[in-house]
Amino acid sequence: MPTTPTNRELWQQAYETSVLRDVDHQTMSGVPLEAVYGPDDGEFPGQYPYTRGPYASMYRSKLWTMRMFAGFGTADDTNWRFKEIINAGGTGLSTAFDMPTLLGIDSDDPMALGEVGRCGVAVDTLADMEDLYRGIDLGEITTSMTINSPAAVIFAMFVAQAERAGIPRAKLGGTLQNDILKEYQAQKEFVFPPRQSMRLVRDTIDFTAAEMPRWHSISISGYHIREAGSSAVEELAFTLANGFAYVELALQAGLPVDAFAPRLSFFFNAHIDFFEEIAKYRAARRLWARWMKERYGATDERSMQLRFHCQTAGVSLTAQQPEVNIVRTAIEALAGVLGGAQSLHTNSMDEALALPTEKAARIALRTQQVIAHETNVAHVADPLGGSHFVEELTDEMERQAEELFEHLDEIGEGSMLEGVIKGIEENWFQGKIADSAFELERQLNAGRRITVGVNDFTEGNDEDQIELLKITTEDEARQRKRLDQVRQDRDADAVAAALARIRADAADPEVNLMPALIDAVSVYATLGEIMRTLEAEFGRHVEVPII
Repeated sequence: MPTTPTNRELWQQAYETSVLRDVDHQTMSGVPLEAVYGPDDGEFPGQYPYTRGPYASMYRSKLWTMRMFAGFGTADDTNWRFKEIINAGGTGLSTAFDMPTLLGIDSDDPMALGEVGRCGVAVDTLADMEDLYRGIDLGEITTSMTINSPAAVIFAMFVAQAERAGIPRAKLGGTLQNDILKEYQAQKEFVFPPRQSMRLVRDTIDFTAAEMPRWHSISISGYHIREAGSSAVEELAFTLANGFAYVELALQAGLPVDAFAPRLSFFFNAHIDFFEEIAKYRAARRLWARWMKERYGATDERSMQLRFHCQTAGVSLTAQQPEVNIVRTAIEALAGVLGGAQSLHTNSMDEALALPTEKAARIALRTQQVIAHETNVAHVADPLGGSHFVEELTDEMERQAEELFEHLDEIGEGSMLEGVIKGIEENWFQGKIADSAFELERQLNAGRRITVGVNDFTEGNDEDQIELLKITTEDEARQRKRLDQVRQDRDADAVAAALARIRADAADPEVNLMPALIDAVSVYATLGEIMRTLEAEFGRHVEVPII
């Protein structure tokens, strides 16, 4: 009788079919180096439930994407920075938008005064999007866009400008953050009520599943949940719960789970508690795989393989002794790599003070390159797997996350989608995050937790003088002038007709809004005009304070 192959033999078969990078993986200081370590009957990378990584060969085949976050001033300014990142060895782009864009208002809106181009790039119309990616081959380099409430509108601009540049939408690869649930829970850049916002998310999932096979329609984000003050377990649980809610949303729309789930991706924080972060990523993969298989009936391995981007913790950076932030970022980035990230952004040392300078951004990228090419940590998959500490921590984070899932399932009466929305409406998420943030501040104020340069080791705090990037009122004036010119040059009747179509389509919940949005941006309707048109139909969300 044929014998059943061991897990190691199954892994070996998968590994041998992988295309490996053309580097020497075999030795470390003369010591033979295996691709993975563990008992023959244990779990291996690329095997369900993917605790040890989604792929058999992991970084031996492909390093993580070094996706540097950039955006400031006008589209021309950011286009220049994008090209600098690519020239310095960056392998993916990640676009930061300014606060007016994130809130869906135009640069000449009274509410935008003083904020245009400050925390990211200003994008008002298709003309800005055309400038933003001019001279960059979007068919070759993947692009991530950190945008949520106006995500469908900005995505429509991205698709329209790419097609005008001769790149068909089916060739575009990248990620739209598009995670509106965490906005209500943590980041607060919402416009429409939750259920209406989820309509827009559904439409982007449906659109990309049908027409953009290389595009990830949602990057389900725990990063902002953690930055708002949650614990690592809360970041893990709330992020995956949101993911399950989006799965149920798509299933309700009639999409088969394996038609869209392979293009869902995740975005986690890489915080300073080294081993806790590694365990968090391992537990996330295991939980996602089990829920997708057992609850949602996924059969495609890609639907069960949680793939994630991570970014080092902005909230861990200090304005005091900013050079020390380079050390923090390196440790956090290493945790992301040892935890098996598919994509990584490293924060710049000056980001507690301003948008990063070119030099600071280059050092942040070099940090990833040192990890990738000098440390040899990428040669072995899940090198901390099997550690008693890491395995116990992984199991415990999984157990605590399941307790939080149980609560959401209960209040949703068996629906995670309803449970998450009710959790938002009842301020359950917001209260949990607030309590964790308060406890952390108590520990810092009591000296039970040390932040170097802030509540201890403060000598030298007055000596730091570093160059900072400054966004001026002249930059804001240039953007407003650009917007005014676009309005003068466009066909006003075509814009009015396009906006009327959006209003009509928005009134019918069965209609996918993406085609109308692409048509509207193509005649240079502004972001603010489109969002106000949708608001007239959807209404505006007002958060009830926690009492």
